[in-house]
Amino acid sequence: MGLPFIGETMEFFNAHRRNQLFEVFVHPRILKHGNIFKTRIMGSPTVVVNGAEANKFLLSNEFKLVKSSWPSSSVQLMGSDSIMEKDGERHRFLRGVIGTSLGYAGLELLVPKLCNSVKLHLATKWKGQEEISLYRSTKVLSFSIVFECLLGIKVEPGMLDIFEKVLEGVFSPAVMLPGSKFWRAKKARVEIEKMLVKVVKEKRREMEGSLQREQDGMLLSKLVYGMIQGEISEKEVIDNVVLLVFAAHDTTSFAVAMTFKMLAQHPDCYGKLLQEHVAIISNKRWDENVTLEDIKKMKYTWQVARESMRLFPPIFGSFRKAITDIEYEGFIIPRGWKVLWTTYGTHYNEDYFKDPMSFNPGRFEEGIPQYAFVPFGGGPRVCAGYQLAKLNILIFVHYVVTQYEWFLLHPDEPIAMDPLPFPSLGMPIRISPKSTSNETTTK
Repeated sequence: MGLPFIGETMEFFNAHRRNQLFEVFVHPRILKHGNIFKTRIMGSPTVVVNGAEANKFLLSNEFKLVKSSWPSSSVQLMGSDSIMEKDGERHRFLRGVIGTSLGYAGLELLVPKLCNSVKLHLATKWKGQEEISLYRSTKVLSFSIVFECLLGIKVEPGMLDIFEKVLEGVFSPAVMLPGSKFWRAKKARVEIEKMLVKVVKEKRREMEGSLQREQDGMLLSKLVYGMIQGEISEKEVIDNVVLLVFAAHDTTSFAVAMTFKMLAQHPDCYGKLLQEHVAIISNKRWDENVTLEDIKKMKYTWQVARESMRLFPPIFGSFRKAITDIEYEGFIIPRGWKVLWTTYGTHYNEDYFKDPMSFNPGRFEEGIPQYAFVPFGGGPRVCAGYQLAKLNILIFVHYVVTQYEWFLLHPDEPIAMDPLPFPSLGMPIRISPKSTSNETTTK
């Protein structure tokens, strides 16, 4: 359990900062104690579990045996009224409202908006450039997609910077010392709240004035309609908007960056992926958007993206808290203890993925055991933006590989953490536009 009170917190965070949490902290303890072991992190006795069965047991028993348990700093910055902090019926209701924008009908409306956003981004940010920071570029794009395509809120200059200040403090000690990360993050959160309160009030006035029910299909309209009906509070609207923005843009940007890194390192996979996209555009006008039906044909591309997320998961895992004594694998996990499940505990495990450290998109042609591939979590709290992230990745890959030749400037660029993983140099790439005559050639 480590030292009194602080336990092994320093070892945990030092490994996390170096992006070696699994290799340096978890894996050596698995070898010593097995797939389930106890420690103490951030003052809490914590049981770390690994394996698909453990993931399934924990994630499918949300609200029954465990509940979401985030650090105080995360709760204060994301919002205590977001679905991250809601349990049971309230969680189901709010998640249902959010889910209506991401069901099949919602996705059909989203696809043309995403296509137009990606094309506009490439035309304004990539055209005429020789070098691009791929990670930064996709962050800007993903941020604007969440705001403008999903929520229907116009992105103003400087908004992304304010949100990034908040993210810097989500895993910092929740101490309001002037100049500290948490203090700066709290100040930025107040700015965001002021901006969103204004947007929500304007949307409410507009909807009450027109007597129309969330007719634009935007998620913000659905949330505000719930406010008008007395089903959702203003704070719930704001906290869930903040959470969605954080959940969607950072993790998606990292997934895109790692997909391109893997394509650069495996030209055979790149050639196969490119042919899939060339086939899709072969019967289209040059300016015609891809459709939801086209996206369903991007099967190999999605295999590549999933294999990239298996090797480089955008999240390490997450904490739960036992709400009752839990019997698991012959042990009792006492009520009030934290439980940590990890993506790496299955993603890097030979039992689920043969030769786990090799890049092999073809493995996703076969059935993957349930709860073995968990970059989006699982159970009642599976990532609400999963489908949006999938569309974002596939549409972005499509337009880049059909319009540009590209290569990585630093193929062995290390991954850093702060607090989520990111390419330490921003993944700079050299780009040149493709002419229509060489669209079918490989990189």
